Amino acid sequence: MTNLAMWARLKSPWVIHFNSGACNGCDIEIVALLTPKYDVERFGIKLEPSPRHADVLLVTGSVTKQCSERLRRIYEQMPQPKFVVAIGACACSGGVFQGTYGVEGGVDKVLPVNAYIPGCPPRPEAIIDGVVKLLNALSASTKKPKKEAKKTPEPPPAPASEPVMEVKQEETVTVEAKSDAKQ
Repeated sequence: MTNLAMWARLKSPWVIHFNSGACNGCDIEIVALLTPKYDVERFGIKLEPSPRHADVLLVTGSVTKQCSERLRRIYEQMPQPKFVVAIGACACSGGVFQGTYGVEGGVDKVLPVNAYIPGCPPRPEAIIDGVVKLLNALSASTKKPKKEAKKTPEPPPAPASEPVMEVKQEETVTVEAKSDAKQ
């Protein structure tokens, strides 16, 4: 993928939302992101209904055995490079449903996760912060270091079938959600 295409994806990511068995608390917070109060479009983030056009997969809820295959299929339909964000305690670890007969666990049991945003539910500010931190970490990892005076031989270019950029586990971003619960 060209540098221009990578730049465009990092500056204007299109996200798709998948509810894998949530209580709708996290879903409501994601929908709140689209309202004028939070306006995620100011960051260039656009909610896209088709996985074939999306760059980032936002997953809420613990992954049930019934929906795990659908989630994998949606992930496979996304173009490279693709990123996954687990939103909420259930998506991060399985939450209160972990260990039950119909639940596989968190999203990381099915797909590679690039960013975790904990909370039950996480506030819209935490979701925005998590996605922006993910994009900043990815843009920092794609920047080339300055060339030294001495040239080193460059490796041959990778075949077109391999992904241009792989996000490794070291680049996982965790965002702490602030709790609004009054005690």
